[in-house]
Amino acid sequence: MKKKMRVLWLSAIACNGNTHSFLNYPYMEQFLDDFEFIYHPVIDSEYSLEDIVSKEIACDILLIEGAISKEFKRADVSVVEIIEKYSKIVKKIVTVGTCATFGGIFRESGYEETSGLHFDQEEPLKTHQDLLDKTISVSGCPVHPEVLVNTLYAIKKSVALKLDNFLRPKEFYAYTVHNGCTRNEYFEYKVDNHRFGELEGCMFYDHGCQAPFTHGSCNKILWNEVNSKTRAGLPCMGCTEPAFPRQNLFSTKKNMAIPENLPVGVGKRVYLTLAGISKAFKIDRLEKKLFDD
Repeated sequence: MKKKMRVLWLSAIACNGNTHSFLNYPYMEQFLDDFEFIYHPVIDSEYSLEDIVSKEIACDILLIEGAISKEFKRADVSVVEIIEKYSKIVKKIVTVGTCATFGGIFRESGYEETSGLHFDQEEPLKTHQDLLDKTISVSGCPVHPEVLVNTLYAIKKSVALKLDNFLRPKEFYAYTVHNGCTRNEYFEYKVDNHRFGELEGCMFYDHGCQAPFTHGSCNKILWNEVNSKTRAGLPCMGCTEPAFPRQNLFSTKKNMAIPENLPVGVGKRVYLTLAGISKAFKIDRLEKKLFDD
Protein backbone atom coordinates (compact mmCIF):
# COMPACT_ATOMS: atom_id res chain seq x y z
CA MET A 1 0.00 0.00 0.00
CA LYS A 2 1.34 3.41 -0.98
CA LYS A 3 2.47 5.51 1.98
CA LYS A 4 0.77 8.87 2.20
CA MET A 5 2.40 12.01 3.56
CA ARG A 6 0.71 13.11 6.76
CA VAL A 7 -0.24 16.79 6.88
CA LEU A 8 -1.46 19.06 9.68
CA TRP A 9 -3.33 22.17 8.51
CA LEU A 10 -3.32 24.66 11.38
CA SER A 11 -5.52 27.73 11.10
CA ALA A 12 -4.29 30.81 12.98
CA ILE A 13 -5.83 34.31 12.62
CA ALA A 14 -7.44 33.69 9.25
CA CYS A 15 -10.50 34.24 7.08
CA ASN A 16 -10.11 30.67 5.72
CA GLY A 17 -9.66 32.07 2.20
CA ASN A 18 -6.71 29.77 1.54
CA THR A 19 -8.73 26.77 2.69
CA HIS A 20 -11.52 27.61 0.25
CA SER A 21 -9.02 28.26 -2.54
CA PHE A 22 -7.45 24.86 -1.88
CA LEU A 23 -10.87 23.18 -2.09
CA ASN A 24 -11.06 24.40 -5.70
CA TYR A 25 -8.06 22.27 -6.67
CA PRO A 26 -9.42 20.28 -9.66
CA TYR A 27 -7.54 17.04 -8.91
CA MET A 28 -8.39 16.72 -5.23
CA GLU A 29 -9.08 12.98 -5.46
CA GLN A 30 -5.55 12.34 -6.72
CA PHE A 31 -4.10 14.66 -4.06
CA LEU A 32 -5.90 12.84 -1.25
CA ASP A 33 -4.54 9.57 -2.62
CA ASP A 34 -1.01 10.86 -1.94
CA PHE A 35 -1.55 12.98 1.19
CA GLU A 36 -3.71 12.63 4.29
CA PHE A 37 -4.68 15.30 6.79
CA ILE A 38 -4.28 14.33 10.40
CA TYR A 39 -6.31 17.51 10.95
CA HIS A 40 -7.89 20.10 8.68
CA PRO A 41 -10.42 22.74 9.82
CA VAL A 42 -12.88 21.87 7.00
CA ILE A 43 -11.95 18.49 5.49
CA ASP A 44 -12.87 15.37 7.48
CA SER A 45 -9.73 14.10 9.17
CA GLU A 46 -8.64 11.41 11.57
CA TYR A 47 -8.09 13.60 14.62
CA SER A 48 -9.88 16.54 16.21
CA LEU A 49 -8.23 19.84 17.05
CA GLU A 50 -8.38 18.84 20.72
CA ASP A 51 -6.45 15.66 19.85
CA ILE A 52 -3.83 17.71 18.01
CA VAL A 53 -3.37 20.01 20.99
CA SER A 54 -3.42 17.41 23.77
CA LYS A 55 -1.39 14.71 22.03
CA GLU A 56 1.65 14.56 19.78
CA ILE A 57 0.42 13.09 16.49
CA ALA A 58 2.99 11.94 13.94
CA CYS A 59 3.01 14.02 10.75
CA ASP A 60 5.34 15.11 7.95
CA ILE A 61 4.25 18.63 6.97
CA LEU A 62 2.83 21.49 9.00
CA LEU A 63 0.72 23.95 7.01
CA ILE A 64 0.03 27.28 8.72
CA GLU A 65 -2.82 29.46 7.47
CA GLY A 66 -3.33 32.92 8.95
CA ALA A 67 -1.35 35.51 10.87
CA ILE A 68 0.33 34.57 14.13
CA SER A 69 0.16 36.05 17.63
CA LYS A 70 1.00 34.51 21.00
CA GLU A 71 -2.36 35.80 22.24
CA PHE A 72 -4.37 33.84 19.69
CA LYS A 73 -5.47 30.39 20.84
CA ARG A 74 -6.81 27.20 19.33
CA ALA A 75 -8.51 24.76 21.72
CA ASP A 76 -7.39 27.03 24.59
CA VAL A 77 -3.71 26.71 23.64
CA SER A 78 -1.59 29.45 22.09
CA VAL A 79 -1.19 28.85 18.36
CA VAL A 80 2.53 29.62 18.80
CA GLU A 81 2.84 26.73 21.28
CA ILE A 82 1.16 24.38 18.81
CA ILE A 83 3.51 25.50 16.03
CA GLU A 84 6.55 25.05 18.25
CA LYS A 85 5.44 21.55 19.29
CA TYR A 86 4.81 20.27 15.77
CA SER A 87 7.79 22.05 14.23
CA LYS A 88 9.99 19.58 16.08
CA ILE A 89 8.15 16.64 14.48
CA VAL A 90 7.63 17.62 10.86
CA LYS A 91 10.05 17.60 7.95
CA LYS A 92 8.75 20.84 6.46
CA ILE A 93 6.64 23.85 7.42
CA VAL A 94 4.65 25.73 4.78
CA THR A 95 3.19 29.17 5.47
CA VAL A 96 0.03 29.21 3.38
CA GLY A 97 -0.99 32.66 2.16
CA THR A 98 0.13 36.23 2.77
CA CYS A 99 -1.11 36.43 6.37
CA ALA A 100 0.94 33.41 7.49
CA THR A 101 3.93 34.69 5.52
CA PHE A 102 3.90 38.46 6.17
CA GLY A 103 1.01 39.20 8.56
CA GLY A 104 -1.30 40.45 5.81
CA ILE A 105 -4.57 42.14 6.61
CA PHE A 106 -4.67 40.62 10.11
CA ARG A 107 -1.67 42.67 11.21
CA GLU A 108 -4.41 45.20 11.98
CA SER A 109 -6.31 42.79 14.26
CA GLY A 110 -6.73 43.38 17.95
CA TYR A 111 -4.09 40.79 18.87
CA GLU A 112 -0.66 42.03 19.96
CA GLU A 113 2.46 41.49 17.84
CA THR A 114 0.61 39.94 14.93
CA SER A 115 2.82 38.94 12.01
CA GLY A 116 3.78 36.13 9.68
CA LEU A 117 5.87 33.23 10.94
CA HIS A 118 9.20 34.72 9.83
CA PHE A 119 8.33 38.21 8.54
CA ASP A 120 6.47 41.28 9.70
CA GLN A 121 5.80 42.65 6.24
CA GLU A 122 9.34 42.94 4.80
CA GLU A 123 11.07 42.87 8.18
CA PRO A 124 12.66 39.52 9.15
CA LEU A 125 11.75 38.42 12.67
CA LYS A 126 14.20 37.18 15.27
CA THR A 127 11.76 34.57 16.56
CA HIS A 128 11.63 31.02 15.16
CA GLN A 129 14.94 31.39 13.35
CA ASP A 130 15.61 27.73 14.12
CA LEU A 131 12.73 26.92 11.74
CA LEU A 132 14.02 28.88 8.74
CA ASP A 133 15.65 25.86 7.10
CA LYS A 134 12.40 23.91 7.39
CA THR A 135 10.09 26.63 6.06
CA ILE A 136 8.73 27.27 2.59
CA SER A 137 6.36 30.21 2.07
CA VAL A 138 3.62 30.41 -0.54
CA SER A 139 2.12 33.90 -0.33
CA GLY A 140 -1.13 35.10 -1.90
CA CYS A 141 -4.54 36.27 -0.75
CA PRO A 142 -5.47 33.56 -1.31
CA VAL A 143 -2.65 31.38 -2.57
CA HIS A 144 -3.33 29.66 -5.89
CA PRO A 145 -4.23 26.00 -5.15
CA GLU A 146 -1.79 24.69 -7.78
CA VAL A 147 1.07 26.66 -6.23
CA LEU A 148 0.32 25.09 -2.85
CA VAL A 149 -0.24 21.56 -4.17
CA ASN A 150 2.82 21.60 -6.44
CA THR A 151 4.92 22.79 -3.49
CA LEU A 152 3.63 19.88 -1.41
CA TYR A 153 4.45 17.40 -4.18
CA ALA A 154 7.96 18.88 -4.41
CA ILE A 155 8.35 18.18 -0.69
CA LYS A 156 7.00 14.66 -1.13
CA LYS A 157 9.44 13.96 -3.94
CA SER A 158 12.36 15.61 -2.07
CA VAL A 159 12.84 18.24 -4.77
CA ALA A 160 15.24 20.96 -3.59
CA LEU A 161 13.22 24.09 -4.35
CA LYS A 162 15.16 27.31 -4.90
CA LEU A 163 13.69 30.00 -2.64
CA ASP A 164 13.74 33.79 -2.79
CA ASN A 165 14.52 36.13 0.13
CA PHE A 166 11.04 35.56 1.54
CA LEU A 167 11.37 31.74 1.39
CA ARG A 168 9.04 31.52 -1.63
CA PRO A 169 9.73 28.96 -4.40
CA LYS A 170 11.26 30.78 -7.36
CA GLU A 171 9.41 28.34 -9.59
CA PHE A 172 6.30 30.43 -8.88
CA TYR A 173 7.59 33.76 -7.56
CA ALA A 174 10.56 34.60 -9.77
CA TYR A 175 8.10 36.14 -12.26
CA THR A 176 5.97 39.22 -11.91
CA VAL A 177 2.23 39.06 -12.47
CA HIS A 178 2.89 41.36 -15.45
CA ASN A 179 4.57 38.38 -17.12
CA GLY A 180 1.89 36.80 -19.30
CA CYS A 181 -0.60 39.65 -18.95
CA THR A 182 -2.76 39.94 -22.05
CA ARG A 183 -2.60 43.75 -21.73
CA ASN A 184 1.16 44.05 -22.18
CA GLU A 185 0.88 45.77 -25.55
CA TYR A 186 -1.28 48.49 -24.00
CA PHE A 187 1.34 48.85 -21.26
CA GLU A 188 4.20 49.16 -23.75
CA TYR A 189 2.52 51.97 -25.68
CA LYS A 190 1.04 53.67 -22.58
CA VAL A 191 -2.54 53.16 -23.70
CA ASP A 192 -4.50 53.57 -20.47
CA ASN A 193 -8.06 53.96 -21.74
CA HIS A 194 -9.24 51.23 -19.40
CA ARG A 195 -12.64 50.74 -17.84
CA PHE A 196 -13.17 48.13 -15.15
CA GLY A 197 -14.28 44.77 -16.52
CA GLU A 198 -13.33 45.58 -20.11
CA LEU A 199 -10.70 43.82 -22.21
CA GLU A 200 -8.90 46.90 -23.48
CA GLY A 201 -6.31 49.21 -21.96
CA CYS A 202 -3.57 49.00 -19.33
CA MET A 203 -4.51 49.43 -15.67
CA PHE A 204 -1.04 50.38 -14.39
CA TYR A 205 -1.04 54.08 -15.18
CA ASP A 206 -4.34 55.12 -13.57
CA HIS A 207 -6.14 52.21 -11.89
CA GLY A 208 -3.55 50.96 -9.43
CA CYS A 209 -2.46 47.72 -11.10
CA GLN A 210 0.57 46.36 -9.23
CA ALA A 211 1.38 43.54 -11.65
CA PRO A 212 4.74 45.01 -12.84
CA PHE A 213 6.19 44.86 -9.32
CA THR A 214 4.27 41.93 -7.80
CA HIS A 215 5.87 38.49 -7.75
CA GLY A 216 3.53 35.66 -8.71
CA SER A 217 2.34 33.36 -11.47
CA CYS A 218 -1.28 34.54 -11.79
CA ASN A 219 -1.00 35.09 -15.55
CA LYS A 220 0.99 31.89 -16.10
CA ILE A 221 -1.02 29.50 -13.89
CA LEU A 222 -4.56 30.74 -14.44
CA TRP A 223 -7.27 30.65 -11.80
CA ASN A 224 -9.77 27.84 -12.44
CA GLU A 225 -7.48 27.15 -15.43
CA VAL A 226 -9.12 29.99 -17.40
CA ASN A 227 -8.67 33.44 -15.90
CA SER A 228 -6.82 36.02 -13.79
CA LYS A 229 -7.64 39.42 -12.32
CA THR A 230 -6.03 41.36 -15.15
CA ARG A 231 -7.64 39.18 -17.83
CA ALA A 232 -11.03 39.83 -16.23
CA GLY A 233 -10.46 43.60 -16.20
CA LEU A 234 -9.48 44.07 -12.55
CA PRO A 235 -6.10 45.48 -11.46
CA CYS A 236 -3.59 43.24 -9.70
CA MET A 237 -3.74 44.14 -6.00
CA GLY A 238 -0.24 42.91 -5.15
CA CYS A 239 -1.60 40.25 -2.80
CA THR A 240 1.58 38.14 -2.77
CA GLU A 241 3.77 41.01 -1.54
CA PRO A 242 4.81 41.87 2.04
CA ALA A 243 3.01 45.25 2.16
CA PHE A 244 -0.39 43.91 1.06
CA PRO A 245 -2.98 45.35 1.42
CA ARG A 246 -2.19 48.94 0.58
CA GLN A 247 -4.70 51.78 0.58
CA ASN A 248 -6.43 53.16 -2.53
CA LEU A 249 -6.19 49.87 -4.41
CA PHE A 250 -7.87 51.21 -7.55
CA SER A 251 -5.80 54.34 -8.12
CA THR A 252 -2.17 54.86 -9.11
CA LYS A 253 -0.27 57.18 -6.80
CA LYS A 254 1.93 59.51 -8.83
CA ASN A 255 4.61 62.12 -8.26
CA MET A 256 4.89 64.68 -11.06
CA ALA A 257 2.82 62.35 -13.29
CA ILE A 258 5.25 59.46 -12.65
CA PRO A 259 3.86 56.35 -10.90
CA GLU A 260 5.33 56.12 -7.41
CA ASN A 261 6.04 52.41 -7.86
CA LEU A 262 7.73 51.46 -11.11
CA PRO A 263 8.23 48.04 -12.73
CA VAL A 264 10.89 45.90 -11.06
CA GLY A 265 14.36 47.02 -12.18
CA VAL A 266 13.23 50.20 -13.98
CA GLY A 267 14.63 53.52 -12.73
CA LYS A 268 12.80 56.83 -13.05
CA ARG A 269 15.15 58.21 -15.69
CA VAL A 270 14.78 55.10 -17.83
CA TYR A 271 11.01 55.16 -17.30
CA LEU A 272 10.76 58.78 -18.49
CA THR A 273 12.81 57.97 -21.59
CA LEU A 274 10.67 54.95 -22.46
CA ALA A 275 7.45 56.82 -21.72
CA GLY A 276 8.48 59.68 -23.99
CA ILE A 277 9.23 57.31 -26.86
CA SER A 278 6.04 55.29 -26.32
CA LYS A 279 3.84 58.37 -26.33
CA ALA A 280 5.22 59.27 -29.76
CA PHE A 281 3.39 56.25 -31.18
CA LYS A 282 -0.28 56.38 -32.04
CA ILE A 283 -1.66 52.95 -32.87
CA ASP A 284 -5.28 53.19 -33.95
CA ARG A 285 -6.16 49.54 -33.27
CA LEU A 286 -5.16 49.93 -29.60
CA GLU A 287 -7.57 52.84 -29.23
CA LYS A 288 -10.55 50.75 -30.37
CA LYS A 289 -12.62 47.98 -28.84
CA LEU A 290 -11.13 44.59 -29.68
CA PHE A 291 -14.32 43.26 -31.21
CA ASP A 292 -15.53 46.40 -32.97
CA ASP A 293 -15.73 46.16 -36.78
